[in-house]
Amino acid sequence: MTGYQAALASSAVAARSDRGRLRVTGKDPVGMLQGILTNSVPAAPRASGSGTAGTAAYAAVLTPKGRMVSDLRVVRGPRADEEGLLLDVPEAARAGLLAHLAMYVPPRLARIADVTDTTATLTVAGPGAAALLSREAFGLRVAAEELVALAEGEWRWIDTGDVGTLAVRSGDLAASSWDLFTDPASADSLRTRLLEVGASVLSLDELNVLRVEAGRPAWGIDLDETTIPPEAGIAARAIDHGKGCYTGQEVIVRIRDRGHVNRRLRGLRLDAAPLPAPGVDLWVEGRDQPVGRVTSAVASPRAGQGLALGYVRREVESPGEVRLGAPDGARVAMVELGPEWWRRG
Repeated sequence: MTGYQAALASSAVAARSDRGRLRVTGKDPVGMLQGILTNSVPAAPRASGSGTAGTAAYAAVLTPKGRMVSDLRVVRGPRADEEGLLLDVPEAARAGLLAHLAMYVPPRLARIADVTDTTATLTVAGPGAAALLSREAFGLRVAAEELVALAEGEWRWIDTGDVGTLAVRSGDLAASSWDLFTDPASADSLRTRLLEVGASVLSLDELNVLRVEAGRPAWGIDLDETTIPPEAGIAARAIDHGKGCYTGQEVIVRIRDRGHVNRRLRGLRLDAAPLPAPGVDLWVEGRDQPVGRVTSAVASPRAGQGLALGYVRREVESPGEVRLGAPDGARVAMVELGPEWWRRG
C-alpha cells in the first residue's frame, strides 16, 4: 500500500523536512508578534486532563505593502508555564522570515531563536491515525476520540519531563491528519514505532497530492513574496480584522473595503490534459493576454485525473473553462476551492 492510499484507508506518517520552527521569547513576545502577524496571537494554553490544550493560529507576516513574507502557525506555550511562542514555518520561507523579524522585532522585548535543528515535525494521517497517536505518542493519556474531535488548529500537549509531544489538528490535507512537534530523537523513535505497528511512509510528494486535493496553497509553490493573502484564499483563516494594527494592515483593509482582488487562487480539473509545469499560462478564447497561471499540478488517484491550483483573473467565470499554455491549448474546467472541490462541476 502506498503512503497516499494508507492516508486514506489506514494510517501514514511523514517526516516534515519541508517545515522549520522558530521560538520567540523575552520580555514581551506576545505584544511584539501582535504587531506583525495578520491574525491574533492565540490565548494562553489551559490544563486538560494529564496535559495541556490550546489553539494554534494560522497567520501571515506582511511587508508594509501587504506582500507576504511567510505564512505560519503560532502556538503559545505549549507548556503551561511558558510565555514564549513556537512558530511553525515553511522551510522555504525560514531565512527570509528570520531576516524580516530581525528588522521589526526589538531584541530587548523579544528574542527570535531558530530551533529547527533541535526540534522536529511529523505528520500522521489517516482514519487510523488518532488511535495510533493515542497509544504510541501519548500512552493513552489522550483518547483517540479526543484527538478526532479537535477542530483545525486545536492541540494537545503531553509533558514527559524535558521532552514533550505537541499534536496539532491539521486541515492542510484531504485526509484526517495531525502535525506532531517534539525533539529529533523522540520524533525518530515515534516514527519508527508507528511504522512497526502498521503505518506506512507518506512521502512529501504524496503529501503534496493530498494538499492539492484539499485546495491548500503552499509557500514557494502557490505563495511567494508577490502574494497578497486575499488573492490566495487564505484571508478567512489568516486575518483577524478586529485586532489592532499590524504591518501591512492598511493594504488588507483597503482590499476588504473594495470587495475584491484582481486574481484569485482556483482549483483546476485537468481531465485528460498532461500535467502542466508550474508557471504555465492560462488562457480564455478571445483574449489576447493570459488570464492566469498554474502554480501546483499533481496526478490524483482519487480524482482519476490531474488536478492543479493556479491564479485566475476575477472576471473569468467559475465554473468555466480555461486553456493551458496557449489560446488553443488543452481545455480544463475551473472550479471553486473548498472541501473536495475537484468532485464538483
